[in-house]
Amino acid sequence: MQDLQAGNGGRSGQSGERKFDTLVVGAGSMGMAAGYHLARAGNRVLLLDAGDPPHDEGAHHGGTRLIRHAYGEGAAYVPLALRAQALWEALERETRAAPRSALFVRTGIVNIGSPGDTFLHEVQLSAARHDLPLETLDAAQASARWPAWRLDAQQRANFEPDGGVLYCERAVRAYREGALAHGATLRTHTRITRLAWRGPDHIEAISESGETFAARTSIVCAGKWTRPLLAALGHAVPVARVRKTFAWFEAGEAFAPERFPGFAISTDHGTYYGFPDLDGSGLKVGRHDGGQPVDAHAPLAPFGDEPGDHADLQRFLARYLPGAGALRMGRACEYDMTPDEHFIIDTLPERPNLHVATGFSGHGFKFASAVGEALAERITLGASRIDLSMFSRARFSPAG
Repeated sequence: MQDLQAGNGGRSGQSGERKFDTLVVGAGSMGMAAGYHLARAGNRVLLLDAGDPPHDEGAHHGGTRLIRHAYGEGAAYVPLALRAQALWEALERETRAAPRSALFVRTGIVNIGSPGDTFLHEVQLSAARHDLPLETLDAAQASARWPAWRLDAQQRANFEPDGGVLYCERAVRAYREGALAHGATLRTHTRITRLAWRGPDHIEAISESGETFAARTSIVCAGKWTRPLLAALGHAVPVARVRKTFAWFEAGEAFAPERFPGFAISTDHGTYYGFPDLDGSGLKVGRHDGGQPVDAHAPLAPFGDEPGDHADLQRFLARYLPGAGALRMGRACEYDMTPDEHFIIDTLPERPNLHVATGFSGHGFKFASAVGEALAERITLGASRIDLSMFSRARFSPAG
């Protein structure tokens, strides 16, 4: 089944019936945000997605994501994180009338590791460079403040009070509703299998059913499908699809959001992240490193099908959060990862009207609001207010 929704009375997403300025191939986290910002700017945008977003076939399912500002992946991310926070809050205000409309909960974020941990060092550097509130605690102090933790004596914790949790599916849905309200057109259940040029200012996207959609510019942010779409044009992007898992566990009062912040922790056995018990859903925990490489066309094995899916998380909880209870349910998800785990946000060589956003490597959702805005600004204004040069493709292939 194909479904088309258009704002401002539009009736069709086919290029022969309605002209578009921009095609967005992949209307998930980044794509839907970009569509919203483009439509607000008056751009005639067509959003194309293989599913019906929000859905569980991309990177935005699972209910929640952390948002941090003092960024362990590098201080260069901080301006993007702060802009993203402001945009999430603006989107929440815009949709406040809807039931269960909260998009962000300020729980604080605690980052835990050894004194020499690179991630902790970058968190501290980010906070100092951008004057962000951050508190450093030793293991005893952290365990006293948050009794659920059982930390090693040498571990340290950096607590960021302004961080918290985003409701990811709600956020994508809010951007979808906003994009349509501002005049965007959305075509669901339409998987694009090929891109083509018909002249320097004419991009075509062809679906698996043979329909053709055309516009002057395009954004390709189709998750696992981005790499094969670009490869067919002769442009390789070093992005690998990796299967990951996360799960919810029974949780008592010690894991309530007022007593237990969101977290990321580096241990000798891996890097883990988690969320407090929000809305009675339980303690949510996942592993950030590791995982299994998966081809773009292969199905994602469900939670429990791979050895260690449950046991790995259970070992972590038994060691560091022993008050957690039995498994409620688990899910598999996917990361689209670059070799350096930083994003790719760029245009193709000699094709400045085709924008690529990919490789969000398991830490990208929090930035979707700001990345979407930046992509829209690049198309409508020629440049974005946030410097995105660190996400250039050229760092992997200087020759382009």
